[in-house]
Amino acid sequence: MKTGVAAGVRVIRLINSVVDTALLILILLLIVFGCYAIWDSEHVFVAAQATQYEIYKPTVEREEHSFAELKELNPEVIGWLTVYGTSIDYPLTQSTDNWKYINTDALGRHSLSGALFLDSKCSADFSEFSSIIYGHHMEKKAMFGELGQFAEAEYFAQHKYGMLYFEGAEHGLEFFAFVHTSAYDSTVFRTGIQEPEERESFGKLLSQRAMQSRDIELDPADRLVLLSTCSEITTNGRSILAGRIVDELFTDVFKENETDSTPTNIAAIDAVVNLWQQAAWWARIIAIALPLLLLAALAARKGYVHKRKDEWIYLKKPNKKG
Repeated sequence: MKTGVAAGVRVIRLINSVVDTALLILILLLIVFGCYAIWDSEHVFVAAQATQYEIYKPTVEREEHSFAELKELNPEVIGWLTVYGTSIDYPLTQSTDNWKYINTDALGRHSLSGALFLDSKCSADFSEFSSIIYGHHMEKKAMFGELGQFAEAEYFAQHKYGMLYFEGAEHGLEFFAFVHTSAYDSTVFRTGIQEPEERESFGKLLSQRAMQSRDIELDPADRLVLLSTCSEITTNGRSILAGRIVDELFTDVFKENETDSTPTNIAAIDAVVNLWQQAAWWARIIAIALPLLLLAALAARKGYVHKRKDEWIYLKKPNKKG
């Protein structure tokens, strides 16, 4: 009888040891994953900030860095895009397809934040009637994370202008419409529009479909730019800010007044934003504290078991009558 009980105790102790070890490994993995999530989240957004590229901006004179140096690092850099009053102030790239710069930055390095890129079917000199520039919709005002704010009438009214640098010269951008549509809307995502009648029809379409618009008279000879990013309004939705390229450079009143009127509560809608960034502050505290508490509880339990092993020896009292 005692032999059977002893064997049972050994089996229970073995199972208990295996469970404790598995829990310990799981807790350690959770801690490691949590630490990695924090690091990865910050790394993604730091790498996506426009300040990372400021030293290469064509309008900034630096001895050590220049736009020419950036093009040497990555020959597929074709220009620079700035939207006044926002954090959109990035190099512009173009590849032979529309996939490369989804996960490649303007320096040619792998990056989840990607880069702003011109549609591969468009001309790099922006000589076509309609050109499309894509970028990720990210938190912390990174990349095209602020485009969705143009859906608000006051924001749209305050942010009228920008700058597009290409072919060695700066050009003004005059924004006239904000459109929400589907990623599969071929009537909006069009390139190679040639005929004057088609150009006129396309300009009217943008104004008719616009959530916000500005009354400007478009000409078939104009050159339009569509800034496109993901939208949280609908599944596969896209936010598009439409502008016209002009030779005149507009004054950046935001820079002159040294104000930053851009909001910080930008909603992220694509895979670039990870779960850690979307979690509330209290959820992050729990995610960090819970594994530590479980680890402490496990350590206490292990100590309790070792100090009072006698309680585990007889799981069942022996039958005295036997």
